[in-house]
Amino acid sequence: MPFDPISVAQDTWVQRWGSDAPADEMAAATSVLRVAQLLTARFDAAVAPHGLTFARYEVLVLLTFSRTGALPMSKIGERLMVHPTSATSAVQRLEAQGFVRRVPNPADGRGTLAEITSAGREVVEAATAALHALDFGLSALDPDQVRTLTGVMRQVRLANGDFAP
Repeated sequence: MPFDPISVAQDTWVQRWGSDAPADEMAAATSVLRVAQLLTARFDAAVAPHGLTFARYEVLVLLTFSRTGALPMSKIGERLMVHPTSATSAVQRLEAQGFVRRVPNPADGRGTLAEITSAGREVVEAATAALHALDFGLSALDPDQVRTLTGVMRQVRLANGDFAP
C-alpha cells in the first residue's frame, strides 16, 4: 500500500472519538494483528514447498517437542489454542500425507493420540530450515529488538491469561 493504514486509522480514531480515546492502544493492538497476518502468510509460503501450511507445521512441531512424539488430540487443540475441530482437521490432513498416525491412547481407552511418523520428523526439519532462512520474518529487527519484542509480547500474553506467572 502507498500509505500506512494503521496510522490513518489512528488519526481517524482520534478525530472520531477524541484525544482521550485509546488511539495508541488501538494502533498497537491492530499492528500486532496485522503483523501476525503478514508473518502467517510468509510462513505459509515458506512451508508450502514441503506440503504444509503453517498450522499443520505447528502440529508437527508440537508433536516433535513432546516427550514421546505423541499427544492426545485434545491437548493439540488446547496447546495451539485452536478449536478441537481445527486440530482434528489438521491431524487428518497430516495423516493423509503420512506425517502423523492416529493410535489408541493407552491412558484413555476412548481417546486417540496423534503420533508423528519418521516422514513427519523429516518434513518438520526441512520446513524449519525454510523458516530459519527467513529469520521468522523478523530480519528487520536487531537481536536486542527481537528480545525486547518478545518480552513486551510476553507481558501482554501474561496479562491476558495465556499462562500462569
